[in-house]
Amino acid sequence: MLVTLIAAARSSSLLDARFDDERPLDAAGWLALERAIPALLPLAAAELRYCSPTPCSRQTGEALGLSPLAQPALRDCDMGRWRGRTLQEVTAREPQSVDAWLADPRSAPHGGESLLAFVSRIGGWLDTRPIEGDGLVVAVTEPTVIRAAMLYALKAPPASYWRTEVYPLSVVSLSGGRGRWSLRLG
Repeated sequence: MLVTLIAAARSSSLLDARFDDERPLDAAGWLALERAIPALLPLAAAELRYCSPTPCSRQTGEALGLSPLAQPALRDCDMGRWRGRTLQEVTAREPQSVDAWLADPRSAPHGGESLLAFVSRIGGWLDTRPIEGDGLVVAVTEPTVIRAAMLYALKAPPASYWRTEVYPLSVVSLSGGRGRWSLRLG
């Protein structure tokens, strides 16, 4: 099975990125998406097409002609009381909590989901896709979800999450199935 993950077009300035951002695509996001459509359009032939429940993921999926099914399991990490805030805002208010969160993948000082729980949730979603063999699955989701999926697939140490960047409209493919995933480039 091949699972192709597409990072949603941007919903706000990258400098204003907020935890659990629920804003729709902005003008720059629509423009970038318009340019990317020709390259990404073939992915609409996938047997299964999903998206996270956020406005920017749904809008990206619809613009690509995917008619995606929203999957609650593909939502961003639950950031508890930090939801809607920027990292800079949270660091100014709770510097020790941010340090703990960045240092310990089991930590959830915000009252939401730990990094390990988030990665496990995304891995569980990957492992329960109903297509076996050469089937193709496409999902549009947040860059953080794609980072978690790569970490799960590669069985990489949790610190690798902080050293991975996924930009809007990036495409990452994973091949394999249930607990035996490989990152596929090219």
